[in-house]
Amino acid sequence: MKIYEKAPAKINLSLDVLRKREDGYHEVEMIMTMVDLADRLEMEELPRDTIIISSQAGYIPLDEKNLAFQAAKLVKDRCGVDKGVYIHLDKRIPVSAGLAGGSTDAAATLRGLNRLWRLGLTDDELRLMAEELGSDVPFCVTGGTAIARGRGEKLEPIPAPPPCWVVLVKPPINVSTADVYGRFRVNEIKRRPQTQAMIQAIERGDFAGVCASLGNVLEDVTISLHPEVRYIKEAMLRLGADGALMSGSGPTVFALVQKESKLARVYNGLRGFCREVHVVRLLPAPLEQKRT
Repeated sequence: MKIYEKAPAKINLSLDVLRKREDGYHEVEMIMTMVDLADRLEMEELPRDTIIISSQAGYIPLDEKNLAFQAAKLVKDRCGVDKGVYIHLDKRIPVSAGLAGGSTDAAATLRGLNRLWRLGLTDDELRLMAEELGSDVPFCVTGGTAIARGRGEKLEPIPAPPPCWVVLVKPPINVSTADVYGRFRVNEIKRRPQTQAMIQAIERGDFAGVCASLGNVLEDVTISLHPEVRYIKEAMLRLGADGALMSGSGPTVFALVQKESKLARVYNGLRGFCREVHVVRLLPAPLEQKRT
């Protein structure tokens, strides 16, 4: 039997860093939501006790460094599964882009193996396992829209933002999240995101309010390393986007566009800056765990 799982990308509508914790992580407050740019995972049980990962993408690790591999090993170890699994990753989400590509693959692996091996794990149990894999993985287990606190694992679901188009632009550079956080200094923050204003705008269905409340404290750090992030953001707004922001630690920048009449101008203008430009929609609802 083969199992298929969709692994959508996430964007940060806001990202605030409150302090550095004693455990080395940073205390964050973020609002995350998912878009319909997604990797697709195919999983098949193997008779021997092994984990095999393949992908059409030639730029990702296929061994223990891969988060999907780590997720599969965690499931096997935690649930006492002595069978193996073959996982094929059909990559569509850019790598090292601030879109949680590896994290959402890991979350999809947890969901898929729960079905493949009929483990009966609840969403809460999957999220607890996900905490061991990375800060964004718990959110990616169920997706939707949520406030994430702690190091990203404390989740509070909120309504979806007003529907709109999302234009994602990934410049031809990779950004290390660890490097960006390593250079980040809480006492050097120039402006903090308006997290509460963003929550209120979402709850009111106020698209203009959502755009006005976009904010990411990591943006200045990444821009200092890669000025093209600023150029892309400024180009988006100049072309008529309603709002623009860098997602996560970057370098992907997204534009929010409510009216389809503006979309072609924004998209075509940005194609002159970068090859990787994607037009997607927000995913309005959390992911439902399929039952097999």
